[in-house]
Amino acid sequence: MGDTKSRTFRATCAVAALIVVHAASAAEPTVKGNALADLPNYNWTGAYVGGSFGWGGGEARYALFDPNPESASNSFGSLYGGLQVGYNYLLPSHILLGVEGDVSFPNFLEGDDNVSTGQTAQSRINERVDFISTVRGRFGYAQDRWLVYGTGGFAWSQARFTESPGALGGEDKLRQFRTGWAMGAGAEVAIAPEWTARLEYLYDHLDPVSVMFQSGTRFDSSINDRMVRIGLNRRLGDADTPAFGMSEASPGSRNWYVHGQFTFVEQGYPNFRSPYEGANSLPGEHEIRDTMSATAFVGWRPLPGTEFYVNPELAQGLGLGTTLGLAAFPNGEAQKANFPLPRFNVARLFVRQTIGLGGEQETIEDGPNQLAAKRDVSRITLTAGKFAVTDFFDGNSYAHDPRADFLNWNMYCCGSYDWTMDKVSYTWGAFAELNQKFWAVRAGYFLVPVISNDDRYDAHVFERGEYIAELELRYSLFSQPGKLRLMPWVNIANAGSYSEAVALPVTSPNYPDITLTRRVRSNYGFVINSEQAITNDLGVFSRVTWNAGHTEKIAWTDADESVSFGAVLKGTSWGRANDRIGVGALIESLSPDARAYFAAGGLGILIGDGRLNYRPEKVFEAYYAYSVNKWVTLTGDYQFFWDPAYNADRGPVSVFAARLHAEF
Repeated sequence: MGDTKSRTFRATCAVAALIVVHAASAAEPTVKGNALADLPNYNWTGAYVGGSFGWGGGEARYALFDPNPESASNSFGSLYGGLQVGYNYLLPSHILLGVEGDVSFPNFLEGDDNVSTGQTAQSRINERVDFISTVRGRFGYAQDRWLVYGTGGFAWSQARFTESPGALGGEDKLRQFRTGWAMGAGAEVAIAPEWTARLEYLYDHLDPVSVMFQSGTRFDSSINDRMVRIGLNRRLGDADTPAFGMSEASPGSRNWYVHGQFTFVEQGYPNFRSPYEGANSLPGEHEIRDTMSATAFVGWRPLPGTEFYVNPELAQGLGLGTTLGLAAFPNGEAQKANFPLPRFNVARLFVRQTIGLGGEQETIEDGPNQLAAKRDVSRITLTAGKFAVTDFFDGNSYAHDPRADFLNWNMYCCGSYDWTMDKVSYTWGAFAELNQKFWAVRAGYFLVPVISNDDRYDAHVFERGEYIAELELRYSLFSQPGKLRLMPWVNIANAGSYSEAVALPVTSPNYPDITLTRRVRSNYGFVINSEQAITNDLGVFSRVTWNAGHTEKIAWTDADESVSFGAVLKGTSWGRANDRIGVGALIESLSPDARAYFAAGGLGILIGDGRLNYRPEKVFEAYYAYSVNKWVTLTGDYQFFWDPAYNADRGPVSVFAARLHAEF
């Protein structure tokens, strides 16, 4: 269970997100025509909120006493991303006075938060930074759209120290706040009514701290950090202030937008039958965990048909059992990296080129990673960059987004499709799509991890990777729309063999150690994905998935066959048209090779009880999504697991969840 400080931090984030969403969307938008016309008279006075990301790095100086002193320095650096809030007041003389508070978090990759490392005769000391925060005054000069300023004030950070091995073996951990000061300068320009962009340099000096481990080792350190970052701010104006990117201007007349989302999930289960547990088992004792994500969706159209998108994202939290113990994991927001405090990630960074082929056109509404436009129904679309494969493949109107509908991994997505990704669901690749009125076909190539469940991408481009294709058929049944998607795929990756691992000598260490069998292998499979509207308010869906099941999974979860189906009902009949009820069921199984491997004590990405009394894993999920307003939804979710991790000796397990989702 998360500690009290962590829960308070997440609850504060939830409240702040609701305030920001409400303020940013306080009025119906009214901008028409040229939204930049009023910018020469931009009003710099007022409160604002925003986000920023950039590069931070510097030097850490430390002294290690074990018992003799040893001093050294170390350079460090990482991408950082965070949030800021502030208030400006512009004097008639164009002098600007302001105050701003901000918090920045290091990149999500393991080691990017490391600032110094010391070595004793018996152990290794690491110092990591969880976040850097400041409260600063701002003094500047504003002229029309432009502002230049200097800034300075108070800084503080949370440092995390570890000694491995510790006094009692394992790893000893200590956390300590450190204070200091910050100063810098920047330039800011208004780019739309109520929106500004900035470039800022900030120097942070963090005072020395000293920690003492149980082993008697003492570690002293100080940090100087330099950060260069770009950011966007939105001024919180009056009720008639437009929210740029949500205006009534004609589709295609705007060349950029900003959207955002915040999702918080609290999830837990009571005690359940657990006669034994392995390294990857869901603990039998009751547990409560929570996750949080905040994403900015920034899009830009430099030319007709060309679009760039970037999605800075903060993610925090741990899944139940530290995201282990269930093949159909119950929280789609629980990434496998498990961040106790927020970490930053450029989740998506891609370019899209649309080539119209003429004829009938359709209107595309403004939305996350979707600029409003009119486009040809008959078109070719080319997309390349970093994103989640399932952003564009394996879609479904009723089960596709754990922030809005089903939470379970294999209900909203994939089943035994071994979706390639890093530990937070993203990869690099490219695909092409040909769209027609009643069908579409898309095919692409994506990087795979260097080994199973790793954040590093395999650089053997085209020799290894995921190749995927999808045929989407659109039709009407009894005057109601439906879709059928057929998706074959193949992964070529450095993967181990279940049967070869079982064939290793039983006396070998860590038997059956699948890592000893890794070489370049192929895994392949297919997904059949269908959806059908029954009425305007009721729709049904189903997925059938299969893979060959001879090799360890490279990125998703431990499943070789699955069938899911369900229904979603809007609340029109009881006067709540924006509410939804969803119910679904899922059954998934392992191949004979995988069963033998897990029965011998093998470990997968998510499962491994040490032994296995095999049964298919079965899941029931139901949720009610209550629409508070057009920006905020609260959801109650229940899931029931029979034979968790395919093991009839354990469970069943009931999992309860509450989800808050806000967007603008």
